[in-house]
Amino acid sequence: MSASGSHTPENHFGGSFGPNEWLVDEMYENFLRDPNSVDAAWHEFFADYVKPSGNSNSGINGSTSPTLPPLASAPKGGTPPLPKSAQPVASQPVASPSNPVNTPATTTTSQATISVNTPVNPPANPPVNPTPATTPSAALDPAKAPVSTPADPVVKPIPTLVTPGAASVEPIRGVAARVVQSMEASLAVPTATSVRAIPAKLMIDNRTVINNHLKRGRGGKVSFTHIIGYAMVKALRQMPEMNAFYTELDGKPAIGRPEHINIGIAIDLAKPDGSRQLLVPSIKGCESLDFGQFWASYEETVRKARTGSLTVEDFAGTTVSLTNPGTIGTVHSVPRLVQGQGLILGVGAMDYPAEF
Repeated sequence: MSASGSHTPENHFGGSFGPNEWLVDEMYENFLRDPNSVDAAWHEFFADYVKPSGNSNSGINGSTSPTLPPLASAPKGGTPPLPKSAQPVASQPVASPSNPVNTPATTTTSQATISVNTPVNPPANPPVNPTPATTPSAALDPAKAPVSTPADPVVKPIPTLVTPGAASVEPIRGVAARVVQSMEASLAVPTATSVRAIPAKLMIDNRTVINNHLKRGRGGKVSFTHIIGYAMVKALRQMPEMNAFYTELDGKPAIGRPEHINIGIAIDLAKPDGSRQLLVPSIKGCESLDFGQFWASYEETVRKARTGSLTVEDFAGTTVSLTNPGTIGTVHSVPRLVQGQGLILGVGAMDYPAEF
């Protein structure tokens, strides 16, 4: 109880109404105008409720604003409110450093001066009773909006098509011509392609052990092609049918079975003019060679290719071939199987699989 015997929201319920104080103030104003507009449970509270002039309401966001004092001339029973047509429109404050948004705006009536709480964080320059006349017609009807005509596109000249006669054409001669003939003839060879991915960690470790041993002794180095080529030799010994090739006998399909395993090694060489050429000489009689002999024959064949001392016999009689497109980063390729050979093995790049 206060000194005047009236109740306040703080001491009537043992605490403030918190963010609901605005609702209590609104109900109290309605009670002063018409007690029947408020639920009967609030009549006892509002009967002797007086809001002190220094009381303030806490907003939802923690800001405070002055309270609404009761109507000065309103009797206890209340008076009917003025119709809206007779009530003057309250002026809305504009947020500025000199006029904060929570500054109360006043409206003068025939009964009393009422202090109106400005809403928390109102928009700057809020419109009062906007009419359709203040709204642009383009916003109501998009068809009436002005249409901006796009600038003319920049027209680029049509490029002149190059006719085949404008290109320089040179005949293919020498080794390149023989390669073309072999590739064209390979179209008549029935083939079947199988692609597999196998782990190479053990081969990498074994190569490291072999090279460390050679470094401490006679010298030299073993490449991955040496190991893979000799693995082909051992596989063909166990499965000699893979060394057979397709041919024709009296115009009919036939199978040729060579007496030896002659493995062709693809060698990429740089010519003096900067161009490159691919040579495939073969190592003869691999079925009777151990790894050391195979390695020595391989190195001799490469030396002859780099020095240009290969003979016709080095290219003849190849039964299977080994190509290594993995040296240029290729993962998977489909090599051409030439006539007279039964197998060509293409080795892709040895790296982490793409999915990892």
